[in-house]
Amino acid sequence: MTSQSTVGNKALEFLRGHARILERRLGELWLRDPAPATAHAVLDALSAYRNADGGLGNGLEADVLAEESQPLAVDFGLEVVEQVLDRVGTEDVRAHARELGEGVLPFLASVAAPSGALPIVLPSFASAPHAAHWTENAFPLGLNPTAGIVARLRLLGLTSDWLDEAERFCRAEVDRALDGGPDGHTALNIVRFLDLTPTDPWAVAHAEKLAAGIDGMAHFHLYPAKGYGVTPLQFAPSPRNPRRPLFPDAAIEAHLAELAGGQQPDGGWTVPWQPPGPASELAWRGVVTVHAARVLAAYRG
Repeated sequence: MTSQSTVGNKALEFLRGHARILERRLGELWLRDPAPATAHAVLDALSAYRNADGGLGNGLEADVLAEESQPLAVDFGLEVVEQVLDRVGTEDVRAHARELGEGVLPFLASVAAPSGALPIVLPSFASAPHAAHWTENAFPLGLNPTAGIVARLRLLGLTSDWLDEAERFCRAEVDRALDGGPDGHTALNIVRFLDLTPTDPWAVAHAEKLAAGIDGMAHFHLYPAKGYGVTPLQFAPSPRNPRRPLFPDAAIEAHLAELAGGQQPDGGWTVPWQPPGPASELAWRGVVTVHAARVLAAYRG
């Protein structure tokens, strides 16, 4: 059996040779040096994707290579910010993260619907290189990505009129989504939103309702299966995550075994979809390699 230190070393070697600077820095943060300087380096790398309107774009989410700011890229970037704060929570790092979060608020307010809801992508994405599964009008306003973005901005301690409106939208939309049965990606956003107030009776009741229907969700694989799908390890990337009890031990172990077996000879992991080009494929391999290595380290390291 390959040791966890070998897995991590091979992953870092892949990242250093093939990944974007963002994922190289993030890999160092998770697998080597959880120091404030490394955390600042991740946030500095993320800032390179900012535009004059305060939003994030420029292919940060590597399936959509639009230069213009996109809610999709903001969602991706705020997830990176959350990872940084999960690893390093010093006052200076939190201040740096908060500054980054404050910067995206004007952009989000400018593209949101009157309800506060956000689309995943704006129409401008269609003129840029993008993966084939991203089609116009295929991703309407909704909890994905609004709920995840709202939750991560609130965790930074931010407030704004748009955030208040968007939070009201999310609370109403969670009721509707759980009645209809959310897909895996929407469920990830719901979980993130519910975690804002985990002891609130409203959040507790909705978390229980989500858990009751989680096995039958579309685009979700409780156990390893062919094709693309969200997995329990995305809901609970560490055994200490509050959502870990949603899933049976056998499901977690099956996905960990599959994840460990997915490391390629070059040290990285592959993606089960077709990105828009070779650079995007390498970018995504960097993203999923950081995820796989940190999850394996959390559960087995």
